[in-house]
Amino acid sequence: MSDPATESNDAHSSSQEAKKPQIEPIRMPTVEEIRGQDIWNNCAVRSVVSGVMGGGLGLFMGMFLGALDNPIMQEEMTTGQQIVYQAKQMGRRSWSSCKTFAVMGLVFSAAECTVEKVRAKHDITNTAVAGCVTGGALSARGGPKAACMGCAGFATFSVLIEKFLDRYH
Repeated sequence: MSDPATESNDAHSSSQEAKKPQIEPIRMPTVEEIRGQDIWNNCAVRSVVSGVMGGGLGLFMGMFLGALDNPIMQEEMTTGQQIVYQAKQMGRRSWSSCKTFAVMGLVFSAAECTVEKVRAKHDITNTAVAGCVTGGALSARGGPKAACMGCAGFATFSVLIEKFLDRYH
């Protein structure tokens, strides 16, 4: 027979072991995971993917906003004419928004990635610089004043979004 005191100690120590969280071993990344990270860390790949995703977002936004456009002479148009007009408006708006958002995504991502690699830091300054470059590039056709306003506005917007998403602690 066993000692009751020893049994209670065994039960007490086993309940403490059950309460301790299990420490899992560190899993090393596989070769495929490392290659995937290397590919994604390439600024060109990241920029192209951002451009494509931006274009897709612009396409859908253009379709939505184009559907909201009302014809000027709506009362004088038949239903078929209104449908054709609406479809053309959606197509024009979609293509225009697609190009704008694709360029915006590509330029912003390329600028942010490049600044991050040059500075060797991952912080909000990269976002501000990339926002400035993107805003300036998108509004450069309007002249230097417009480019400066675009730079300041897009940089501010980018920093506010990053603060809202709380990516940098």
